[in-house]
Amino acid sequence: MESAIQTVVTTFVKSSRGKENLDGKAFQKLVKKQLGGVMEDTNSSAAIKEMQRGLDENSDGKVSFQEYLTLIGYVAKSISQAKSESNAVAS
Repeated sequence: MESAIQTVVTTFVKSSRGKENLDGKAFQKLVKKQLGGVMEDTNSSAAIKEMQRGLDENSDGKVSFQEYLTLIGYVAKSISQAKSESNAVAS
């Protein structure tokens, strides 16, 4: 689990280029590159912009680390639910 946490933090830091927030372009790139295998619509710029607006709690047009963690939590929950459902069907 430590390596997973390190990866989450490192991915944000690299994508934000050491800044406190991801701007729109950096967020789009991160989602397309890092989350394409676990999320739908990652090839849609409009869908990613909508996702960014949904995460942007303070409406500054950027995604902070805390807002990014909200996205990670959502993705993790979705994966967990999918796995639970597939295990229930397999039983």
